[in-house]
Order: sequence, then C-alpha cells, then structure tokens
Amino acid sequence: MADADDVCRLALALADVTEIDSDGFDFRIANKGFIWSYPERRPGQKRRIRIDIAVLYVGDEAEKQALLLGEPEVFFTTPSYDGWPLVMLRLDEVDVERLTELVSDAWQMCAPEES
Repeated sequence: MADADDVCRLALALADVTEIDSDGFDFRIANKGFIWSYPERRPGQKRRIRIDIAVLYVGDEAEKQALLLGEPEVFFTTPSYDGWPLVMLRLDEVDVERLTELVSDAWQMCAPEES
C-alpha cells in the first residue's frame, strides 16, 4: 500500500522536478503537472485536498480509458476531468513498485526531451 510520502519521495527522485507549495503534494516538470493531490469538490462544501488520492497525468484519452476500464478499483475520474488526460489514483490500492512505475511514466510524458 502506497501513500503520500511515497509519492513525494518518488517524484523528488526524478530529474528537474519542482515541488509546488500546497496543502498536499504537487509536482511538476517543465512547468507541467504530472502528479498532485486530488482537490475533491462536493456541492455545497469547501474544497478538500485528499492526500490519499493522486491526480496522475496519463498522456492521452486512450490510456485514460484503458486504466479506468481495466482497474476501476484503482483509478477513477470525475466530470471536471472530462477531456483531460488525467486519472485519479487511489494510493492505498497500489504498492510502491506500481506507484514507482506510474510516477515515472507520468514524469517521462511531461518531461522535455533533454531531461
């Protein structure tokens, strides 16, 4: 089972990553976000930063749909993310090895060619 500390450790181990000050975690490469805490919004309630759920860049709609359909217990989305190549990742549903792969892939898709 992975957690926010694992996300931070893995993201900061990658080249040229910038951590953005936030109530949770927020990591970028070349000014592009590749993983950050899920800002949960519920009608009539204040936004809540969830550090047990990460928003993960996945590159394109095909990959997004493959993850959502293939592992619905791990990945989900909300209407506010429709049209964006992003999924929400339940950290407690993945081990650190899988998280390492997901974070690295997201970083690589966002990183400039020379990184």
